[in-house]
Amino acid sequence: MKFLITHFILTDAKDTIMNLRNYSDISNNKINYSENENDKVKVLFFGKNNKLIVHPDARISGTTIRFDCDDGICTIGNNSFNGFIRVGQGCNVVIGDNVTCTNGCYISTAENTSITIGYDCMFASGNEIRTDDGHPIFDIVSGKRINPSRSIIIGEHVWLAAKSIILSGSSIGNGSVIGLGSIVKSVIPNNCIAAGIPAKVIKKNIAWERPHLTLAKPFLKPDSSFVTKSKYWDLTIEEGSVIIKKTSIVSRFVTLFKRVKN
Repeated sequence: MKFLITHFILTDAKDTIMNLRNYSDISNNKINYSENENDKVKVLFFGKNNKLIVHPDARISGTTIRFDCDDGICTIGNNSFNGFIRVGQGCNVVIGDNVTCTNGCYISTAENTSITIGYDCMFASGNEIRTDDGHPIFDIVSGKRINPSRSIIIGEHVWLAAKSIILSGSSIGNGSVIGLGSIVKSVIPNNCIAAGIPAKVIKKNIAWERPHLTLAKPFLKPDSSFVTKSKYWDLTIEEGSVIIKKTSIVSRFVTLFKRVKN
């Protein structure tokens, strides 16, 4: 989606399109950023009481952040996120420091859900992370909803390979890898490889590092002695609980969030 204008504000200030910058309006929509405007990021407000908090040193570009409803919060750390973020009614999106995207990650939330992405995650191209299906599906006999929206937690140092998708209710433990084109809708433990549709654990007790095979010397890396080990070399815990460490984006942004006036 391309915009031919940098600012568009209706008379009632409910529908707003702008570049990323410090901002507030009469509908209590707020952006806490820096004094410098970023014309590579578009922000859209279509409701009220929404907040966007972006680290002043964030290197995000080619990104659209859209608040469709009311009472949404999006917090972006010191990272280089690239893509589209939809924040629904009462939803919360947190993207941690040092998160990288090769190209265009799609994030969608709805119905009071949240997406938390931990420190040092690496996303490839064509990834989707969505707590919702976009449209409701009902059981004809009972009338009950059969596809409720559910929150997602992605731990620290998680690698999403190209075209992998994370669906509602999923959690992924620290240090894990999601394989090419996989679809996750479950709990994936730490330090494992999960692949397939639906994604299942195919290898445990693994660790991965960021140095590229052809872009970072040495160009042959036959064993772990050829890389610098990160802190994420842990054995897989079967329970697969996802732990976001206290030093992660969640706690680091508490102080920044408090600075945003209600």
